[in-house]
Amino acid sequence: MPAPATPPGPKKLLHSKWTAVRPQGREKHFLVTRLVEPEQPDGPLEQVELEAVLTRRTRRLAWRELRDASRWLRGWK
Repeated sequence: MPAPATPPGPKKLLHSKWTAVRPQGREKHFLVTRLVEPEQPDGPLEQVELEAVLTRRTRRLAWRELRDASRWLRGWK
C-alpha cells in the first residue's frame, strides 16, 4: 500500500483539488482558489482559501491542515 501523498508546498497549492473525508452539507470537493497573504510583508504563507465546487461557498484554513489525512485527501475522490 503506497504512503499517503503529502500536500505540495504552500506556493504550489493554488488551484489544487481536495476532497473532504467527512463532507458537511454536501460539500465534498474543493479547490484552493486563493493564497491568503501574511500580515507581515515577508512572512510565511499561513492560510489558503478553499471553494466548495458544488455550492461555491468559501472557507479559510491553515494550509498545513491539508496534511491531515483524516480530514483531507488530495485530488477528487
